[in-house]
Amino acid sequence: MSRLNPKQVEHLSEPGRYLDSDGLYLVISTTGSKSWLLRFQLSGKRRDMGLGPFPTVTLKAARLAATEARSLIMQGRDPLDERKAEQQRQKEQRLAEKAKSVTFKSLASDYHRSHCQHVTDGWRKGWLSKLERYVYPVIGELPPGQVQTEHVLRVLQPIWSEKPRTASEVRSQIESVLDSAKALSLRSGENPARWRGHLDNLLSRADKKRATQSTNHPAMPWRDLPAFMGRLAAANDRDSQALQLVILTAARAGMARLATWDEFDLESAIWNLPAERMKTRQAFAIPLPQQAVELLRAIPRTVGSPYLFPGTGKSGVMGRVAFLSLLRAMDLPDITTHGFRATFRTWASECTHYPREVCELALAHDERDKIEAAYSRSNLLDKRRELMQAWAKFATTPPAVNVIHGTFGRAEA
Repeated sequence: MSRLNPKQVEHLSEPGRYLDSDGLYLVISTTGSKSWLLRFQLSGKRRDMGLGPFPTVTLKAARLAATEARSLIMQGRDPLDERKAEQQRQKEQRLAEKAKSVTFKSLASDYHRSHCQHVTDGWRKGWLSKLERYVYPVIGELPPGQVQTEHVLRVLQPIWSEKPRTASEVRSQIESVLDSAKALSLRSGENPARWRGHLDNLLSRADKKRATQSTNHPAMPWRDLPAFMGRLAAANDRDSQALQLVILTAARAGMARLATWDEFDLESAIWNLPAERMKTRQAFAIPLPQQAVELLRAIPRTVGSPYLFPGTGKSGVMGRVAFLSLLRAMDLPDITTHGFRATFRTWASECTHYPREVCELALAHDERDKIEAAYSRSNLLDKRRELMQAWAKFATTPPAVNVIHGTFGRAEA
């Protein structure tokens, strides 16, 4: 026998729970909102199942939903579980429909817009041009979920030997886009563009070595660095300050040129680089030695620009040739900015006892394999901080005072 009628449901306002029949209740909250609740028992356990708000769900509709739920209960089935399963089916159906409308090309465009905001116009155009030239003709119109290893190989094999560096970059781009597809539930399973443990078994290792082999950038001998740092400090202009930051942090030139103030936490002495700014496409934290923090505090901020070292061109950032021009002006035409990373690495090997993995990670080179990295989740930040403080102390101490660690003891901060 029903205890409620439509007028009662409409006019009841006192907070509480009002029984209709067989466990169906109208629930009025303290705020006055009304909703339907079915209370039932299954396998000796009491369960509460919401049936929706009033007036969206009328008394008649609530009774019908309660009847359907009771029918499932009589069959020993939990209506809550059944509803969750149905919601999951509907979700999968929506995702399947969405996946049909998304192509690799459209997803790559979305990825490009969201991940390439803090890079130069040239870099953005280059990222897209490689996809347009090599990737889109093969897999551009395929849904991301349909891209398989055979498709990736069709993209890479024609350029793997002839253009190894470009091929390596293209493979990395495909991997990143397909990773985003998996994050958006547009595909499942392993990434067919993954190198280690997958494509490395299908493509020539010799070509891979050529593709990833570092160019031998002319580097300054580490013993000459303190005197050079003194010259940079004396110059005290934008380019010399930027190069000091590069050297003190062993960063790549592009990291400093495109650095924005919001990446730096000077209180914690951390430079947080987002994934889209890293060559490895993984976020990376650089510990800042005391000398770098003092340098950053001394750099004036430019009103209207987010960059540490703003430029006057359309991009608003420091130009690519700024460091090269600075080194030439200092009568060092044979030294490259990237070479200072080699200077740091040689110093670390010859003058300290820090483990190789710490020294390599200081350069954002993680040589651990996936299994090792899974068990060792640390980014070795504390050890890297000690190493970089020792490096900064060496680099900024005048040559006449500097002590070379000839006994190969650990460099002290």
